[in-house]
Amino acid sequence: MRALGIDYGDSRVGLAITDELGITAQGLETISHQGNDKIVLKRLEEIVKLYNIDTFVIGMPINMDGTKTIRAEVTNGFIHKLKCKFNKIKIEEIDERLTTVAAHKTMNYLNVNKHKKRSIVDTISAVYILEIYINKTKNSWFNFKYSILSKQLIYSINVFVKIWISLTIS
Repeated sequence: MRALGIDYGDSRVGLAITDELGITAQGLETISHQGNDKIVLKRLEEIVKLYNIDTFVIGMPINMDGTKTIRAEVTNGFIHKLKCKFNKIKIEEIDERLTTVAAHKTMNYLNVNKHKKRSIVDTISAVYILEIYINKTKNSWFNFKYSILSKQLIYSINVFVKIWISLTIS
């Protein structure tokens, strides 16, 4: 099962997806919709089937002072549409403050052509939104399972190293 990161905008929606283990986030695509959510929902339906999505992670536009923006109301309207169409898929809201700024900094660092920036900025923002979610869930998962897993992992590594050493010496 995978999570799909969504950076929802007026005319474009950036999408990112986790790997099957939920460890990494990769940019998937940008949907140009010019305000027509039916285009977005149709494409999301295809993606859900293709990649077996179990969680939508959508960026919530929040002001720097922590208040919701006008865009947050529009985003909440889209979330309502998601809940109606995909009622079995979990929806997580993530504070998306500064994700677009980070996306622009990343593109500037990589010397991305200014004409290409517009077509990928939303996808890169979706990657950042999804990474925030991954780190949030990873930390809570580690806190819950850390002691058992770390002991098992250390034991497995020790066994592997011992076997590898014995094979390389003989």
